[in-house]
Amino acid sequence: MDLFNVYKRWDIEPVKGSGSTLWDKDGQEYLDLYGGHAVISVGHCHPKYVAAITEQIGKLGFYSNAVQNGLQDTLAAKLGRISGYDAYHLFLCNSGAEANENALKLASFHTGRSKVLAFGGAFHGRTAGAVSVTDNPKIRAPFNATPNVAFVPLGDLAAAEKELSTNAYAAVIIEGIQGVAGIQLPSDSFLRDLRALCDRTGTLLVLDEIQSGCGRTGRFFAHQYAGVEADLVTMAKGLAGGIPIGAVLISPAIQASYGLLGTTFGGNHIACAAAIAVLDIIEQEHLLSHAAKLGAYFEAELKGDPALVDYRGRGLMIGLEIKPAFKGLRDRLLYEKHIFTGASGENVIRLLPALNLPEAGARQFVEAWKALTR
Repeated sequence: MDLFNVYKRWDIEPVKGSGSTLWDKDGQEYLDLYGGHAVISVGHCHPKYVAAITEQIGKLGFYSNAVQNGLQDTLAAKLGRISGYDAYHLFLCNSGAEANENALKLASFHTGRSKVLAFGGAFHGRTAGAVSVTDNPKIRAPFNATPNVAFVPLGDLAAAEKELSTNAYAAVIIEGIQGVAGIQLPSDSFLRDLRALCDRTGTLLVLDEIQSGCGRTGRFFAHQYAGVEADLVTMAKGLAGGIPIGAVLISPAIQASYGLLGTTFGGNHIACAAAIAVLDIIEQEHLLSHAAKLGAYFEAELKGDPALVDYRGRGLMIGLEIKPAFKGLRDRLLYEKHIFTGASGENVIRLLPALNLPEAGARQFVEAWKALTR
């Protein structure tokens, strides 16, 4: 048996990591500014992270949600305090797609409505419900097509108002920053107006912070720059630093009942121990302010760069839209300068490094960028 060939992979196999450094099986060293797609939030093999997981797996690796799990309570309290959503409830699952599935289900149960409004360029996951609100026909199979989902352009308040005026929508789902679409930011004013529109129409606002959350932008959630509060917030990616986890932060106005949601592996002991360690490191090492500081450095060095069409992002969620003449720059950064980066299509390079990326690593990237584009 061989693997189902659905991934486009580099011919590189990392076998060791420390902080923002990777080594492949041949001993070549790399600077990691991709973070396994925004997952490695506190660096590879952080000693406190490794110790927390090792200690927990030596005690108990797993038991189901049929029993009490004090780690879940600890995680909920810590996440609520750090995120500013202390009054909310927490549901734990296994991935970002699963978090969005459960958020949309809750919105439909709570409102009694069936429709969801999403935005052009959206990416919310690949499971049935999540992909139905994802604006990509290449991954939305005929099975996933549904009249219960409508898309409007990101930032088009009039189009959103026209749809929501029917009072048929359970939820609006929007990313704090669109990642897969190439780091597209909804404006702060648009998020505030959308919040008000949802309030007027009895529609729940779901903020997908799966990639943009957990401190990546310099605030715990990207939408907090706009000063809005969501009814439901979804998380995954960097929350447990590589151990699969998903989370839904749920407004106290939404009532729970036994059997409403469920999961076998969600909130297991190892995932909770990992997430608690990540949050501890973020707080103890002041990584939100560090992410904001490095983001300001990257913007000062690269915004207006002659190789760029546009610089987009906040904190350490950065999109570098390159001019056509620099097509292939991502591969050159990897193979010539040994720097991992992300991408959106062929023209946007994404930087999604660990929040504790050293300043020297940021300078290394800027120097490599200028060496390859001048």
